[in-house]
Amino acid sequence: MPVPKQIGWDLGGVHVKAALVEDGRVVAAAQVPCPLWQGVAALDGSLAALPDWARGEARHAVTMTGELTDCFADRREGVATLSGWAGRHLQGRVRIYAGRSGLVAPEAAAGVFADVASANWHATAAVTGQHAPDALLVDIGSTTADLIPIVRGRPAATGYSDAERLETGELVYTGVVRTPVVALSDHAPFAGRRTRLMTETFAHMADVYRILGLLPEGADQQASGDRKGKSVSESETRLARIVGRDRAEAAPAAWAALAGHFAEAQLRLLHDAAAILLTRPDLPAGAPLVVCGAGAFLGLRMAERLGRDAIRLVTLLDGRIAGQRDWISTCGPAVAAGLIATEDAFA
Repeated sequence: MPVPKQIGWDLGGVHVKAALVEDGRVVAAAQVPCPLWQGVAALDGSLAALPDWARGEARHAVTMTGELTDCFADRREGVATLSGWAGRHLQGRVRIYAGRSGLVAPEAAAGVFADVASANWHATAAVTGQHAPDALLVDIGSTTADLIPIVRGRPAATGYSDAERLETGELVYTGVVRTPVVALSDHAPFAGRRTRLMTETFAHMADVYRILGLLPEGADQQASGDRKGKSVSESETRLARIVGRDRAEAAPAAWAALAGHFAEAQLRLLHDAAAILLTRPDLPAGAPLVVCGAGAFLGLRMAERLGRDAIRLVTLLDGRIAGQRDWISTCGPAVAAGLIATEDAFA
């Protein structure tokens, strides 16, 4: 019998990502917003917003981070609920990616919830290791960054859960879209002075990178801090409020300089975390950075600063990709889950 198509999923608390694999090659990927904090019904809207292929018959491999959303009492409930939703709503055979425990049936996911919960990083690292046996995977998304050592072709993270990886620096809770700028600094240089900041979520890193001309098209899918538009001028207005000012009080160059301060603070945070991981004795000297995610551009800057080679994940997977590369890079865990599904018998 011919092997059916595979679809990999990443069910997050802010976005749903899906990747279509046919004949062993990734032919499409997509991301849509998902306000999961409003309840599980948000997933229905996200599924409806995805391309038609996402609702078709396929083998499905599902990874997730949305189990941490505050609509769930705890991670076990979140894993059980998201896995149950996938089993009911996706057409065809569904398996849940449980990282070190492999692929499991939706009804079995709660029993290994600690392996399922936020294991999307493990899927990306497992596939990366097939092509780059010794590397540091740098997946910078809209909300978080995963820094995963890969040694001898396998994920070699010291931590596994989010809590453990926060402790080890393998999860850095910063991203290129949703992070409030005040999470990165309590002061900034402006108009010749070192000014304290207003600790409000007026502006986010999407505003910073939009002002700097670095934000990838389509990366910012949630509402802005003031629920207004997403032009450069509107981003400048939001950023100005952080230093207690109106946009009209300074020229665009001043707002770009302020944005640059926050961009540097975020880069420094990620640089320092990566620098520590790259000193691990089991990671060979000169191991490259493999970069992906909406913030892949930041991963390339990290590699340059660290003096390491950088390889885009989509370049590494070149022979297994036939679709639009920017979205495939952004949807790395979903892509990885789809590729893993092609290698698994789904027994």
